Amino acid sequence: MKDDAIYIRHILECIRRVEENTAGGYDAFMASHTLQDAVLRNLQTMAESTQRLSPTVRAAAPAVDWIALSGFRNVLVHNYLGIELDRIWTIIQKDVPTLKAALGTTSS
Repeated sequence: MKDDAIYIRHILECIRRVEENTAGGYDAFMASHTLQDAVLRNLQTMAESTQRLSPTVRAAAPAVDWIALSGFRNVLVHNYLGIELDRIWTIIQKDVPTLKAALGTTSS
């Protein structure tokens, strides 16, 4: 569980950075390549870190679609030319809060 705690803290820090970089809203995000790059990098790091979590942590967070999250990581890493920013925004608004809530309760 010690390693899990390290990864959970790291994932939550990536989420905090995504939230910080998207606090200006959709238009600001879409207008700034710098914000897009920062957010995509943190999402990639976050998704990579989730793959290192133990099955116990994953089982304790059934609201998270772990398979989709793994697929999302692969898209970010391998299909970066095919990334749709509108889809990224939806993920930030819908899926990231679910992960944050699930891991926030797991880390306590």
